[in-house]
Amino acid sequence: MTQYDRTPGRAVKSFWGLDDKSVLLVADSRGGNILNFSVGDDVYKLLPRTFWIELQTRYGNLYFVRDNGEDQSIVQSLESIKTCLRQGGCNVVPGLPREQWILTLVTSIVGGVVFGLAAVPRKPGQAIAWQWALILSPLWGILFIAFGIGPVVTRTSEWLPLVRNVAGFMIGALVAYLSPAIASASESSSR
Repeated sequence: MTQYDRTPGRAVKSFWGLDDKSVLLVADSRGGNILNFSVGDDVYKLLPRTFWIELQTRYGNLYFVRDNGEDQSIVQSLESIKTCLRQGGCNVVPGLPREQWILTLVTSIVGGVVFGLAAVPRKPGQAIAWQWALILSPLWGILFIAFGIGPVVTRTSEWLPLVRNVAGFMIGALVAYLSPAIASASESSSR
């Protein structure tokens, strides 16, 4: 339903006979977010409240509407609902927006840097400081696994973003691990 100045809003629920298994999408361009959902209680078993909030903020926000148009906002949100209902439910909106993937990549790289700095040898003859890497594993593990890998695997089945995040972790770890050796080599060559 689209809404303008003098339309009934959600009062159509009883007129149309909407029940606990119904979803009403109200597109109202007067506010900041054009999407609003009225969801029946039975639908929440398949698509929880967090799904609807994420759907509204992803496709109904001012920036998405400006870049893609109101029609695409409505169509893509309905496609997400249809996809999830066909799958038997979703906890998150399918698809990985570019902004979210960039955030997961950055957290993967930072996790790799933390791992690399923790693994820098601290004793002569030591190749890797495993003790320090394990001590700091909650930090780099949360950055890499929870914030770098988790959002990717829950939102898409594509391999490319996952491979990029793993490569970002490895490159960040390698650069951080080798940086003290490079710094000491350049220091000794300048003398």
